[in-house]
Amino acid sequence: MSNFVLYYLPMSQFKIVSIYAEMTPNPAAMKFVADKMLVPEGVQFEFLKPSEAAPSPLAQKLYELPFVKGIFITSNFITILKNEKAQWDDVVFDVRDYIKEYLQNGGKVWNNVTVNKAEVTPETTTMEAINATRIDHAEPNTETESKIIEALEQYVKPAVENDGGVILFRSFKDGIVKLQLSGSCSGCPSSTNTLKSAVEQLLTRMVPEVKEVQQEMV
Repeated sequence: MSNFVLYYLPMSQFKIVSIYAEMTPNPAAMKFVADKMLVPEGVQFEFLKPSEAAPSPLAQKLYELPFVKGIFITSNFITILKNEKAQWDDVVFDVRDYIKEYLQNGGKVWNNVTVNKAEVTPETTTMEAINATRIDHAEPNTETESKIIEALEQYVKPAVENDGGVILFRSFKDGIVKLQLSGSCSGCPSSTNTLKSAVEQLLTRMVPEVKEVQQEMV
């Protein structure tokens, strides 16, 4: 799945950018945190193969690294999934410096994109484009679904984002909640256990109509 939107990181001042790395529960994923926003709050994008990364020069640049398997960008951090050919202990500092140098040299996060057949450039208002392609929870149709989303936003989202991922509500039917996991949660060996042991217990306790939580595969 590839979702993208125009966003330009202001680089006219070429200020020093600070980047630090954080481990995640997924041994294949590392979170790289910047001291400034990379995309607007609430917007997240995932590229799972190089051919999807065309809208983002930053993602294209990262895919030049031979071990990069997936890229997730949201708010002020980038989560990178690696293949089995590299160990984070050997490459983490190189990747950190790679991202830092790219941003400090004025590298763009996003190219111009076409939204609703209209070319969006830095001179145009971007919020319409952002809202048109925002990755977010499915729209709630019932009070129960609203309660599920509220619980996810308040109690689950902060912890998941802290681990370099995102969790989104997708549907609720016959007592079963389906959630989508991205970022470091994608392919994480512990993600299924987390859904069953933590998220499911939370939702069944806070929303009695919920009986089970399942992961929706993308």
